[in-house]
Amino acid sequence: MRTDASGDAKHGASAPTDPRGRISRAAHLTHLTYAAGVKGHASRFRQLGLASWYGRGFHGRRTANGERFDMYAMTAAHRTLPLGSYVRVTSLTNSKSVVVRINDRGPYMRGRVIDLSYVAATALGMHRAGVTKVAIERVEKPEAERIAHRPMHLTTAG
Repeated sequence: MRTDASGDAKHGASAPTDPRGRISRAAHLTHLTYAAGVKGHASRFRQLGLASWYGRGFHGRRTANGERFDMYAMTAAHRTLPLGSYVRVTSLTNSKSVVVRINDRGPYMRGRVIDLSYVAATALGMHRAGVTKVAIERVEKPEAERIAHRPMHLTTAG
């Protein structure tokens, strides 16, 4: 990102880097904020990292968007994506994927990129392991609704 004389950010310019050539956290967050607001850019958000899940201990508590956390809803917590946005989370271990709505902030454990609800973790087959490597891709709402309304069969046998 760079700014013109008016102070407006210009997309496509090189972002400020630290002495080791890495993009600064502030520049990365600025890019995510800009990218989230650009029409058509949302689906290009991609992130790789570790996913974890949270459930019973948080069930019924308020989330960052004010609703009550439901461990049986297809939701997740992410540090920077806009609340109410949808992402497809794909397990790199078994290639299963789910679409979840971002309704909370987190995770707060170092090295993790997303916290999934219990039911989303179960659908990915990671609820027993607790943590798995994932790819996250933002999807538009119509696609998310189409995917979310497919019948899903969960079993308790693992």
